[in-house]
Amino acid sequence: MTEKAPGRALPVMDDRPAQPRMPPPQQPVAFPELGRIIAVSSGKGGVGKSTIATNLAVALAKGGARVGLMDADVYGPNVPRMMGVNTPPAVLHEKIVPLEAHGVKIISLGFLIERDQPAIWRGPIVMKIVNQFLRDVAWGTLDFLVVDMPPGTGDAQLSLVQATNVSGAIIVTTPQEVSVGDALRGVKMFERVNTPVLGIVENMSWFECPHCGKPTALFGSGGGERLANEVGLPLLGQVPLVPRVMEGADRGEPAVVSDPQSSAARAIIAIAEKIRTLAAAPAAR
Repeated sequence: MTEKAPGRALPVMDDRPAQPRMPPPQQPVAFPELGRIIAVSSGKGGVGKSTIATNLAVALAKGGARVGLMDADVYGPNVPRMMGVNTPPAVLHEKIVPLEAHGVKIISLGFLIERDQPAIWRGPIVMKIVNQFLRDVAWGTLDFLVVDMPPGTGDAQLSLVQATNVSGAIIVTTPQEVSVGDALRGVKMFERVNTPVLGIVENMSWFECPHCGKPTALFGSGGGERLANEVGLPLLGQVPLVPRVMEGADRGEPAVVSDPQSSAARAIIAIAEKIRTLAAAPAAR
């Protein structure tokens, strides 16, 4: 009688310390000339994170701050279109000269690659790009560096917090529970890497009719507030879905410039004032 072959065993962890496969993470480097570094992040795509980031940067600049905008969304760099600039930057004294628009200095991978070129890159390349944008761009002296992160909790987020001290993160969500659940993971990720989360921004809180101004809750309601209460963070603001904001973004005209009296622009300007206060608090680093 033949013996039955043993089934495949699951791997078992022993008490021996694992051999490191990668070098330990680098120690964050301070860049005092960049001012307060604010990461704008989201748990999922399609929530208007880049719209919030670009308008926030311009609102801070309109308030008198020296502002840089770093597009760290290497897989979908939309900042060039939203800010209305897209030419190859100059290099001076081995430093990349950022482009400028609406009073904001800007760097984006979109300036350096063709429009149809996909970024098929693994983590080490993403880390290199994030480091280069911090170290090798002639930012000058800033009060704020707003960083537009890609969706999720991946390489770009980890690269940023390992490269430098981030003053705080802003998590963007919509009221929809699917978005809120992903945003919760974003909050927890930044907390795990000891980065302060300044608060929650609820985008697309309601659709504002362009004719009568009547609000309609297309994506539900209250999701941002529920998330803020769950994690013990402030709800920084609710930004309505306004067609003129989307049209302005496609033209390269942020709402705080093209339509500053709109409800969306006023909400973002109020959020910028809160960020200015929170980022200067001792808890922010």
